[in-house]
This record gives sequence, structure tokens and C-alpha cells, in this order.
Amino acid sequence: MTRPCIATGELATCRDARRAHTPLAMLPRELLAEASTPAGEPITLAREGVSLVVRVRNEVLMSSRVHGSEEAMAEVGCAGLRERRGVRVLIGGLGLGYTVRAALDALGPDAEVVVRELIPALVEWNRGTLGELAGRPLDDPRVRVEIGDVGDALEPSRFDAILLDVDNGPEALTVPSNARLYGARGLERLRTSLRPGGALVVWSAFESPRFARALRAAGLNGEVVRVRARGKVARGSRHLLYVGRAARLRSVS
Repeated sequence: MTRPCIATGELATCRDARRAHTPLAMLPRELLAEASTPAGEPITLAREGVSLVVRVRNEVLMSSRVHGSEEAMAEVGCAGLRERRGVRVLIGGLGLGYTVRAALDALGPDAEVVVRELIPALVEWNRGTLGELAGRPLDDPRVRVEIGDVGDALEPSRFDAILLDVDNGPEALTVPSNARLYGARGLERLRTSLRPGGALVVWSAFESPRFARALRAAGLNGEVVRVRARGKVARGSRHLLYVGRAARLRSVS
């Protein structure tokens, strides 16, 4: 049985663990840190076998063994932006830092990456124990981390790309307040927050034809990109990236 994440979009599954010959529950576990979420729920960071794993309510939230689709999200959303000046990217959900690292690698030296994360402990751990996983992306001067809801960072024509990894997907919500991002009004705010030609990428563990239609209805020219959860590893589960692009300005002849 697949065990979904709690809030950020990672999907460290029991199925993937079985394919690695060792169930997650049987791996040797060393507790490294613990804290509480803004909702008061326990969140822990532990070393489980060779992986670093974050759990909420003892359910896997994210694991360093499963991050290929998070990197792919940044690669898709930031494609073509490296040579552009003054690029600004919004990332909703810090995770283990892999999306931030992939975005930085795809962008030029004067870009700005704004990261919105609801859980302060995740930011603290990414600056400490978790930092080495993705090459300490938060130390990059192009990155600005903000604690809070990603929806509060939206402003008209502000971003060249918006990357959302804040739940299991646009329908499989574990944080009910995230629903406001994916309805008609939320998609309108996301669309108007993009600069012309900008990309919105939404991570999902599940198919959502209704969301694909909603993207198109919002004028975001939606498409679905299927990627492997573990990147170049040719096995394990697949995740989906729902991609919507804002219209480009028409040239005046």
C-alpha cells in the first residue's frame, strides 16, 4: 500500500522500500531532531538506513531516497530562463532542498529564488543536517526564504516561474487550506502573478483530469509531464507535473 506524504509532495512509499529489499519500518532508525508543525503536530528528522527521513505524526513526509520528480519540477519550470536577466522564481514547499538546488542550477547569476515554507523546523534543518543533501542551496545569495503560506507571496506579474510542491496534488489534499490555490480564483491569482510566458508547475502524486481542465480554463495552456519519482533510476513510482504557461506578449509590428 502506498503511503502518501503529509504536506510537501514527496512520496517515499513502502512500495519503493520493498523494491530496495528493506521495508521502511525495518530500517535502523536514529532520531536526529524533533519539533512541532504550526498545527501542533510532531515532526521528526531521522536517519533511517542510509536515508534522511522527515515524518509528521510518524507518517513519511519526505525522504532523501525519493527526489527525482522534485528536481524535474524545477528543470521544467525554469527551462529557458538561464540567459534571461532579472528572473524571479517562487517555490512553494522547501522539502529537502532538491527543488531549490535544481532551480539555482537552471538560472543565471542575477536570478532571485523566493522559497515559501510553512514549517520553521524544516528551514532550520535545511540550514543544518539536511543542507549537504542538495549542496546547501539556502547558502546561495540568490535565495530568500520566507516562513508562511505561498499564497501570500503572490503579486501581479512578479514571477517567471511558480513551483508548487505543497501537498499530494491539487485534489489529494492533506492540508485543506491548500484547496484555495487550485480553484478558479486561486488559479487566476497564480496566472496573474506570472510574467508573460511564465510557467506554473504543480507537483502531484495522482492523476487529476479535472485540474488539467481547470488549468486550461484559467488560460494557462496546461499540459501533464510524467516523471520518475527517483529520477534516473528506471524503477519505482512515477509522479506528475501539471504545467501551465501564461500567454506571451504579442509583438507589435
